[in-house]
Amino acid sequence: MKDDDDDYPVQGSQDGGYYRGDSQAANEDEGGSDSTEGHDEDDEIYEGEYQGIPRADSGKGSLAGGPGSVKVDAQQFRDIGASEAERRKDQEELAQQYETILQECGHGKFQWTLYFVLGLALMADGVEIFVVGFVLPSAEKDMCLSEPNKSMLGLIVYFGMMVGAFLWGALADRIGRRQSLLICLSINSVFSFFSSFVQGYSTFLFCRLLSGVGIGGSIPIVFSYYSEFLAQEKRGEHLSWLCMFWMMGGIYASAMAWAIIPHYGWSFQMGSAYQFHSWRVFVLVCAFPCVAAIAALNSMPESPRFYLENGKHDEGWMILKQVHDTNMRAKGYPERVFSVSICVKISLYQNYKQRLSSTPEYKRTTFMLMAVWFTMSFSYYGLTVWFPDMIKYIQKQEYESRTKTFTNERVEHVTFNFTLENQVHRQGHYFNDKFLNLKMKYMVFEDSVFEECYFEDVTTTHTFFRNCTFIASLFYNTDLFKYRFVNCKLVNSTFLHNKEGCMLDFSDDFNNAYMIYFVNFLGTLAVLPGNIVSALLMDKIGRLRMLAGSSVISCISCFFLMFGNSESGMIALLCLFGGISIASWNALDVITVELYPSDKRTTAFGFLNALCKLAAVLGISIFQSFVGITKAVPIIFAAGALAAGSFLATKLPETRGQVLQ
Repeated sequence: MKDDDDDYPVQGSQDGGYYRGDSQAANEDEGGSDSTEGHDEDDEIYEGEYQGIPRADSGKGSLAGGPGSVKVDAQQFRDIGASEAERRKDQEELAQQYETILQECGHGKFQWTLYFVLGLALMADGVEIFVVGFVLPSAEKDMCLSEPNKSMLGLIVYFGMMVGAFLWGALADRIGRRQSLLICLSINSVFSFFSSFVQGYSTFLFCRLLSGVGIGGSIPIVFSYYSEFLAQEKRGEHLSWLCMFWMMGGIYASAMAWAIIPHYGWSFQMGSAYQFHSWRVFVLVCAFPCVAAIAALNSMPESPRFYLENGKHDEGWMILKQVHDTNMRAKGYPERVFSVSICVKISLYQNYKQRLSSTPEYKRTTFMLMAVWFTMSFSYYGLTVWFPDMIKYIQKQEYESRTKTFTNERVEHVTFNFTLENQVHRQGHYFNDKFLNLKMKYMVFEDSVFEECYFEDVTTTHTFFRNCTFIASLFYNTDLFKYRFVNCKLVNSTFLHNKEGCMLDFSDDFNNAYMIYFVNFLGTLAVLPGNIVSALLMDKIGRLRMLAGSSVISCISCFFLMFGNSESGMIALLCLFGGISIASWNALDVITVELYPSDKRTTAFGFLNALCKLAAVLGISIFQSFVGITKAVPIIFAAGALAAGSFLATKLPETRGQVLQ
């Protein structure tokens, strides 16, 4: 068998740096050895010369300070400039060669298979965003969470994803896209599984944090990985199609929550110490897309571009041949031969790349891109969390408008065995009354006295006693814990067999679980038209027009929020905003992938995605603080951020029609 090294290309050959089938004879006629192939001896750059040190035998140097030193320095500067120009030319040739090879491989079965595999990974990321929001109403009661703890549980996933994006993005440029994606998905699936079984709040918080760290790397790796199998004319469209899986993750999470969480009867318990409620089943089910992505990813190869950038030319060539042969067989051309004998040997001009990354233009582009990511994330995540909170606030106002108030009532020798709901009792006196086997929902007792009263089998939801006095009263098998009593006095009162944990209740009028899932389901589904439009137009109108145009329209749509005073109106505006803004996100993902060279692509994408999660935390925290106070501030913040993002987007370079660097 002929040695493969004989097939390496001769630099400057007409085929652009890699052999086709009819060029092998020409290579043999050259008679060049493997060690010198592609380089003339006189033109070969050795390490010292690259650093500005002349050859010892060149005869061009002289002693420092000698009469020829000025000429030597000038010659050295010219040599360095020529070397850098040559390196830049080689990098451009590499990108063009790789583009030509991808075009020969075609777009077909292999890319579509990879599309669905990576789509599962992206779907897992979409699921992760929704999980905590859906389980929070149940988990807060199951774990008796306070308001600060609830807020921490809601934000911990974003913090974990921020760390994960930065960590796994950097690692993917060093150990490979596929390997890094497998690791981060495995971490997510393991800790998602554990989080469904742990009982304590701290351990649940820790598991969700590590689950977020794992899935945080999926977006930067998935888009970089897939882009390196796509030819120029297909890249924008198919990266946009890939974004649809994030939407599918939201739909999957909403549907599973709708189908599982309200079924409280699905739970079981082992004594009083271990309880497994339906929301934990939902957390377990939400790990399925991640597990499926891991199983499918094991059958896919590493990115050939990553191999070529790291000098593994044979491995890169084999994968490209696999892509070509898979596509040709699927198209009915199994006899078509992959005409690239072996990929060009590539030198990694790291010094050139470091100089490139430090140029003012490069830094300016990165800064602009960071600003666009931040403004987009701040407004999008802030508004999408603010929408459901505003809907719940509107429902709460309507519910409270029906609250009944009782003052100075005196109740003696009465047995309450029915549901007490949405009432406020002030300055009442209850003597020898019995509260048996009943529910108290949104009940408030203020400045009241309970004397010789008996409470048995009482369950409560948002019920509080403020400044009340209990004299010689007995509490048996109730869930009235200490935090239900605010500034109360207990005189000769006894608590026996208090219920462990908090009771789950899905019958609340203004915090109905079905409504939460339905609103999120509609909001996620509404991005489908925007996804389709952006995919079809991305390569036609360009990335910048898509990004800036969608941001401007999203900015204008923010002002319609002023007119959303009803529940149905807020849901409609949520769908409108989501459908418009998705095109901006798709364009931003494509631009980020295409702006950075292969050896820095996932690192840069990961950093920007980490910045996105930081902006999300800030946006959510700020916007939520104005719920029930004013609409104007969140709307102005969101519109201002979107306007700034659309303006900064016009300063970015257009990447449509460029080969992947």
